[in-house]
Amino acid sequence: MNIEEIIRSKIRNIPDFPKKGIMFRDITTLLQDKEGYRMTIDAFIKRYARMEIDCIAGIEARGFLIGGAIAYELRKGLVPIRKRGKLPYKTLSFEYELEYGTDSIEAHVDAVKKGEKVLIIDDLLATGGTSLACAKLVEKLGGEVVELAFIVDLPDLGGSKKIREAGYRYFTLVQFEGE
Repeated sequence: MNIEEIIRSKIRNIPDFPKKGIMFRDITTLLQDKEGYRMTIDAFIKRYARMEIDCIAGIEARGFLIGGAIAYELRKGLVPIRKRGKLPYKTLSFEYELEYGTDSIEAHVDAVKKGEKVLIIDDLLATGGTSLACAKLVEKLGGEVVELAFIVDLPDLGGSKKIREAGYRYFTLVQFEGE
């Protein structure tokens, strides 16, 4: 088995969650598996070890689990991107559209310095709304987005297409298409 097949095999599929007709891709089983988790982090390290990156931005909450390990291994800082109202210091926020309404993400105003090269990490790419908002927030803070990275891509939901169309690079370890 190659790395993609191994990682795919360690992700639990939960039908009809959070509602009927949705196949939920649960990465907690991958994180619980010591070899699977290490293999996942190592794959990201291999990709980013030679890239010019100043810090890792992890999107709440599973992006913290992956981003923290990658930041540690690459000896980079970790920038937590949180939902509104979760950070204690002065923040900068970015509001974005959801299917029915809006949401907002935040980072501390001093989390990214002008000109820093930032890698954005999250567990899963679905519609791309939160990921694109994070990229815009990093730019609003003065950073430059190097790439957006995910364990899982669900291309049928259109997020990867939106990221490409917005002019960002992205990377995923596995895809689940049409399932």
